[in-house]
Amino acid sequence: MELYETLDRRRTYRDYSARHVSDEKLHRIISASFKAPTNDHLRQIEFVVVRGQENIARVIAPLAKNMAHFSRLVAEVDESGDADKMAMFSDALPKQQRMLMQSGLLVIPFFRQLTTPLLQPAEQSSLNYFASVWCAIENMLLAATAEGLGCVFHIPVGDEADAIKTIVNAPQGYEMACLLTVGYPSEGAFLPRQKEIDIDARIHHDRF
Repeated sequence: MELYETLDRRRTYRDYSARHVSDEKLHRIISASFKAPTNDHLRQIEFVVVRGQENIARVIAPLAKNMAHFSRLVAEVDESGDADKMAMFSDALPKQQRMLMQSGLLVIPFFRQLTTPLLQPAEQSSLNYFASVWCAIENMLLAATAEGLGCVFHIPVGDEADAIKTIVNAPQGYEMACLLTVGYPSEGAFLPRQKEIDIDARIHHDRF
């Protein structure tokens, strides 16, 4: 698959079949993450792979207390009046737990946070490690698309990250970026309509 075709086909799926993702495909997807740029050239990213719905349920148990809040957010998130945005949130928010379990494959990317605490950056460059891991995750999303797979991620809310780090025995000094599902989308999986962007209107020359 050509690069621009892959970019065009990458979508966020929240409905998955139970079809097994091979270790070979997963290895290629994770390998793609290490082709991304990193701020210190060391690529200090680690991955916890969790297979099986029962094991995933144990790891994501801290999300349970937030599910009622996610459901209530459906009626609160839209301030723009944008119908496409509301359709996406109406589908996404109630599925935060289910979408992480359905495929039976969960990947948790961890990165070294060596300077200031992640949530207390001293300056913008304090977030270099955080920025690097998201470059790596984008590579994984594109690699999964090229493999005929879908992905969706959940960014931790509240104390979820600390609780999950304890469950998976993450070492001191590492932070998790997200919970990432990789799998085969189910037949008829909901896909929100993509927004049409006027690219020329988003490009500013010399000044904003």
